[in-house]
Amino acid sequence: MSKEVIYERITKVVREQRHDTELFITLETSLRDDLEVDSIELMEFIIALEDEFGIAIPDEDVDQLDNIKDLIDYLDSRTH
Repeated sequence: MSKEVIYERITKVVREQRHDTELFITLETSLRDDLEVDSIELMEFIIALEDEFGIAIPDEDVDQLDNIKDLIDYLDSRTH
């Protein structure tokens, strides 16, 4: 799966979680700061990503994921 496809799937999940189909998302978009998610919303987002990509994301890995690029790189490494 290409990083472009991963990006598209992540943005789909983000937009669904934020209930905003027009939300502008870049590689630098911060999960906590730009999207203003609290810890519960972040966990819901991670669960949605796990479902979308068919993988488990350990809690300790979540702390390392600050922005969309981090997510893409992480998911790319886990789905190959």
